[in-house]
Amino acid sequence: MKIAFTTKGPAWDSIIDARFGRTDFIVLYDEESGELSSVDNRAIEGVAHGAGPQTAQKLFDLGPDVLITGNGPGGNAAEVLQRAKLKIYVGAADKTVKQAYEAYKQGSLSLFE
Repeated sequence: MKIAFTTKGPAWDSIIDARFGRTDFIVLYDEESGELSSVDNRAIEGVAHGAGPQTAQKLFDLGPDVLITGNGPGGNAAEVLQRAKLKIYVGAADKTVKQAYEAYKQGSLSLFE
């Protein structure tokens, strides 16, 4: 299973970004291979409108099974992600990626509906 995290940095100790659309990085963890990788999303800062859908499209292209984020995506971005059949978990703001992953495994994050 591939898990994506919205983060402020590219590593396990990076803090989860509460924002979805304007997150600095998307960190991907492949549970099968144990591989951690990241995608720089900081170019989105200069976008006046549509940051959420653009970040959602980037996630759609990366193909994770799960997204772990802070507050969750806005309406337009959520629509794109729902088409991808992506399970979205919220409530991870201010945790590290590793802490958010542990919280997910323990079932203590909320499923975004």
